[in-house]
Amino acid sequence: MLPPPFALVTAELQDGPIRRGQGHSLDAWGSWSECSRTCGGGASYSLRRCLSSKTCEGQNIKYRTCSNVDCPPESGDFRAQQCSAHADVRYQGRYHEWLPVSNDPDNPCALKCKSRASGLIVELAPKVLDGTRCYTESLDMCISGACQIVGCDHELGSTAKEDNCGVCNGDGSSCRLVRGHYKSQHASGKTEDTVVSIPYKSRHVRLVLKGPDHLYVESRTLQGVKNELVLDKSGQYLLENTTLDYQKLSDKKVLRITGPLTADFIIKVQFASGIDSVIQYIYYQPIVHRWRETDFFPCSVTCGGGYQLTSAECFDLRTGRVVVDQYCHYYPENVKPKPKLQECNMEPCLASDGYKQIMPYDLYHPLPRWESSPWTACSTSCGGGIQSRSVTCVEEDMQGNITPTDEWKCLYSTKNAILQPCNTFDCPTWHAQEWSAGLHAGGCNPTTKPHIKEECLVTVPCFRAVDTLPVEAKEPWQKQAIELDEETTVTEEPTFIPGPWELCSKSCGAGVQHRTVRCQVLLSFSQTVADLPDDECEGVKPTQTQSCYRMPCSGDEDDGQDKTENILEKEELHDWEYEGFTECSESCGRGVQEAIVICLNKQTREAADQSQCESSRRPPQLLQDCNTQPCPPRWDTGEWSSCSATCGVGLMTRSVACTRRLFQGSNHTEVLRAEDCPSPKPSPVQACNRFDCPPLWDARDWGKCSRSCGGGVQRRQVLCKQRLADGSILDLPDTFCPSKSPVTQQTCARQDCPAMWVTTEWSLCSVTCGTGVQRLQAVCRKQGEDGRYRTIHPKNCSQIAHPNSVRPCSLSLCENSIKPGPINQPPKKVYIQWRKGKKLQLLVGGYAYLLPWTPVILRCPTRRVRKGHVQWLKDGRPLFSLSHLSLTSLGYVKIYHLLPSDAGVYTCFDGQTQEHLVLKIIGSKQKLSLSEAAVSRLNGSQKPGQTELPISLLNHYDNIVERMIELKGSPWDIKDFDKLHLGEKNRSTLEDERGSLEHPSPVLLIVDSQKLDEIMHSLSGEEQLAHLLNELTKIHSESNESTLHPETVTQKPLYYNNKVHVPRPRRPVIIQQPRRIETAPSSSDKIVHVGSPVLLQKPVASLELKCNTLGSPPPIIKWTKNGKALSYNERIVTLPTGSLKILYPSKQDEGLYTCTARNRHGIAILSSWLHVTGFSVGKGRSCAQGHTCVERKNSSQILPLCIGPACSFRWQVEPWSQCSAACGGGSQRRRVRCVTGLDDKAKEVGTYHCTGRSPSNTRLCNMLPCVRWATTPWGQCHGQCVGSSLATQHRHVYCQDTNGTKVSYRLCSGLQRPISVKNCSTDACDLQWRIGPWTQCTASCGRHGFQSRLVSCVHRRTGKATREHHCMWRPRPSSWQRCNILSCGRAGECLDSTRYCGKVRQLELCPLPQFKSRCCHSCRNT
Repeated sequence: MLPPPFALVTAELQDGPIRRGQGHSLDAWGSWSECSRTCGGGASYSLRRCLSSKTCEGQNIKYRTCSNVDCPPESGDFRAQQCSAHADVRYQGRYHEWLPVSNDPDNPCALKCKSRASGLIVELAPKVLDGTRCYTESLDMCISGACQIVGCDHELGSTAKEDNCGVCNGDGSSCRLVRGHYKSQHASGKTEDTVVSIPYKSRHVRLVLKGPDHLYVESRTLQGVKNELVLDKSGQYLLENTTLDYQKLSDKKVLRITGPLTADFIIKVQFASGIDSVIQYIYYQPIVHRWRETDFFPCSVTCGGGYQLTSAECFDLRTGRVVVDQYCHYYPENVKPKPKLQECNMEPCLASDGYKQIMPYDLYHPLPRWESSPWTACSTSCGGGIQSRSVTCVEEDMQGNITPTDEWKCLYSTKNAILQPCNTFDCPTWHAQEWSAGLHAGGCNPTTKPHIKEECLVTVPCFRAVDTLPVEAKEPWQKQAIELDEETTVTEEPTFIPGPWELCSKSCGAGVQHRTVRCQVLLSFSQTVADLPDDECEGVKPTQTQSCYRMPCSGDEDDGQDKTENILEKEELHDWEYEGFTECSESCGRGVQEAIVICLNKQTREAADQSQCESSRRPPQLLQDCNTQPCPPRWDTGEWSSCSATCGVGLMTRSVACTRRLFQGSNHTEVLRAEDCPSPKPSPVQACNRFDCPPLWDARDWGKCSRSCGGGVQRRQVLCKQRLADGSILDLPDTFCPSKSPVTQQTCARQDCPAMWVTTEWSLCSVTCGTGVQRLQAVCRKQGEDGRYRTIHPKNCSQIAHPNSVRPCSLSLCENSIKPGPINQPPKKVYIQWRKGKKLQLLVGGYAYLLPWTPVILRCPTRRVRKGHVQWLKDGRPLFSLSHLSLTSLGYVKIYHLLPSDAGVYTCFDGQTQEHLVLKIIGSKQKLSLSEAAVSRLNGSQKPGQTELPISLLNHYDNIVERMIELKGSPWDIKDFDKLHLGEKNRSTLEDERGSLEHPSPVLLIVDSQKLDEIMHSLSGEEQLAHLLNELTKIHSESNESTLHPETVTQKPLYYNNKVHVPRPRRPVIIQQPRRIETAPSSSDKIVHVGSPVLLQKPVASLELKCNTLGSPPPIIKWTKNGKALSYNERIVTLPTGSLKILYPSKQDEGLYTCTARNRHGIAILSSWLHVTGFSVGKGRSCAQGHTCVERKNSSQILPLCIGPACSFRWQVEPWSQCSAACGGGSQRRRVRCVTGLDDKAKEVGTYHCTGRSPSNTRLCNMLPCVRWATTPWGQCHGQCVGSSLATQHRHVYCQDTNGTKVSYRLCSGLQRPISVKNCSTDACDLQWRIGPWTQCTASCGRHGFQSRLVSCVHRRTGKATREHHCMWRPRPSSWQRCNILSCGRAGECLDSTRYCGKVRQLELCPLPQFKSRCCHSCRNT
């Protein structure tokens, strides 16, 4: 039997003792048995036989683990399954429901179970099945009744353990330990607070609370789903499939979560009364951003042996995406893996292969290379010495930064030599002849002494050029000039840096001077110099002392006559003699030389000790000038300035000038041209502090204030950014920046705004020809704190010049006579379709705003002309018949249903006269415009009597017509018009139903264009527009009540889709009626619309001030009198419509009554003044107890007039009853009564006593049909692949009624629609992109080379190719790229080899060899 297909681990365990024997063998191992479990970790065994009748040496059974995969949650515990198997077996005469008893310390592998009912614990079997866990929190398993150790690697006998991060045999580097504490602040006034947020995948959470507060946990998944768990008692809880163990002890509360967490857990505390609580917590947080090694980059060559490198990228373990490197640098535990190097393309190149070129590695990752420092000075000047240098392996990143790296990365090329011989020529040596025999004892005559010094020529040539000779080989003045100019610069290698020489120790004669010599190194990342111990520097340390000479000293006087004898004795054998001159005191700029005096033995002509000569006879000092030529020019450099930036690469500058000192000892220097000094010129600038800055907030400049006065707001943008070492700026998430973000908004322009004149636009000219006038209105307004302008008294604008309100206007001259002929008399009307109608007939002339899908007939208004001779144009072009449009024989244009394409300018023309109609579709966003050619065709041949096309007014009335439709509450949503499906046949159903159910309203409104112009130029245009609508629609109403009453406007069929009938939000508007008093059915009741003054000259029974309003949402109406809140009583009441009713108004009711309509979008105010005159209560009347007055008109008629509370007649309604049906249309009823008296003692009277229309006592309700969404079963999982092993499956969703009949989906639009598509798991979508190798580049250089590779979509397991669109849920890798884009220049041509040469030139880094070699072209003139 083959082992099951799981990861199997083998360990040999002996079952029982095996005796040892001699020469007895065992058979081969048999096949593995079936695994004891199918999941959760089981055991399998293998047997072998002893081939001898005696005992054999070794074991006869071995075990291994198997089925090491997690079981599904519904499978349950394996030990509990074994206990449940005994439920159908009687124990002690009865059946039991057995529960497992786990973690038995004495015998963990025995099957012990507990009865749920009685609590009886019984051992039902001596051993559990193989593979059962010994303990619930351990991987150890029972095999053959014995507990065997199992490591986290699922290997028997293994001691491997998971680290705190959950990694088997891990080192704990993939997570970090987080500790913290929290103390509640009850005095803060808060009721709860957040203790700590523990991220997803954290482990080993332990939290201890000491205090009276309560804990609860909130979870937030990666998909944003939130859950909450309150910990109120001890026990285990489950939150997002994570087990929480909570223990509530007497002195503390402990929360433990083993993990890993399957969501972000936010631990919160709910404050309780008492002392503050203290919470300590600890957990292991995973490092979610880890470095991941990339694949090898393409090979450096196409053949002949090359190399390729890997890199590392920062990977987000939660989202599975690559992120910027800064996320991985955020964790100190993260160590970026080193790149790997391997050989590639080792096959030899063909002789005819012309493509063996090194690839431009700058496209991927520059190849590491050897960098060498300059050679040191030779150890000897002749006879063979040694020079040394340092050779370092460096790598260059994509920003051009060069950093040292491990040497193994550069081993693909030969390492440069670090030692070389130098000055190998022979040194000149002295050759001495044999001494000759002496001629006589008397010594030599000094006058015949031959010279002992002459110039000689060494036959061995010097290997260095003149300008590179050692300083010792140059002229003395040149040597000192070089020493003055020599400046040893600090490098990245430790180097001895000598300081300047101090002053000579003596002011005259020979002395000593000193200098400091330090071992120093340049720190490349900060461009600063650090001191090192001397043993860190290689080579010989330069000398720190040298002899010096400033001027000769004056001679000493003779000591006296007592020395005369010594002098005479010394004169016989020794005497003073001049022996050349000392070195010049200065190398240039005029120095001095002193003659050298020596004590000479007269006989041997050898120098003797100076004490042998008489000091008194010492010859005088001889001085002479030397090196009088001026010193050569040299570069004078100043001190480096401080770095311009503390991080992210800055600049240091210094002054560099070419100077020459005329004379030594003088401070005067002469500034020369830069060309006079030797090259190279020291750099005046260098980079510094080349390391990344920490993330910081970058606050931009404040924007412009939203207002110039009256308090405004200005904003600015605040971003989290980081400046990198290469000078680039990296945008980071806000969480990377420390502390709180700077404010992004502040107040501005707080000064009060001055009052100002606000004017309307100029009206149209008062005449159509000749000279007329134009007018405008001006009001004084001031802007308030809320930004709105309020009208104030004109005296506040008295300091400002009042604008002119009248100006003249001149039009074309009027024509006194017109030739007889066909005359067009355009009505200059604006047609507005108010609702759907069967057919519209329009006379051409003016403007028409019509609803789509409306049948229209256009007629030309010509007279005395046959209709068949009329020609039609649209937008200046001839009009032809279409599928939905035809030209009739009578000269009409018949449009069967309006489409958006029908909008335009229609012109009827009969050869002499023409007229225009601008037709627009309601709801369309299209603005009409005509080309210059069309305008010239329409207006080019104007004749008397013709109407010119108003090109500038094509869209003149769009806004006001749109506002009129909004006031109406039209169901046509302008924004949704473009989405209207033009192919739908039942497109007018809703409008027809609406028209049949609402109150009667006109199909077409006809408005004078001059009236609309006045409203557009008026400051109170909103009120005038509402009044105009009221007048236009009132003509078509059946009663005197306005059809634009708020109750009428808001009434809509209940079964319509709410999205269609919700009006657009708008501010309130009070409809102002003509200034007249309406008379109610009773002659003693008066009705007045607010806004008109009320004058009562005779008594009336009641006065009703009507305040009709429009607005969405419906405004709230409030009444005031003389600016104060109105006091209501039994005589002054408000009606359900918002109107104010005053019963039997008298003198005390006089005043200014104001109606205020308000909603969240604005406010509207309108007032009426009530004046009562010419009558008083009591004249000609008799009153009974102050309640009823009786007016006697004649002897036979007495009319009662009610003025007391007992006579107030009004309608009283009761609440609506429940709807008679839940859906499909029902009805509601209520009781309506006419009552009188106070509310608590109201008395029902006859309905004829109450004025006004009786409120309705029935209404329709629950008009939505009884429907619901229904679905079919889910289809097969074979839809489009949307992810790894994920596809889509579909089902049909439809709307049906209670009888199961399918109905239109619109009827179910108010119900939540079930989903029709969902993701499903399928092996068919276990696909991936397979990438082949790149082909050979088509060119070896230039910009035309490219290479391709095969990219195919294949199944991950079978490798079978499939169509590419199945893999499109993941971006497709590129299948071609450019290659070998290096220039095809000749060898040795000066070119740039990196794209960062612009920065190199900008930072003046060209003098450095490593930059100059790669930026030859950019650095050629520096």
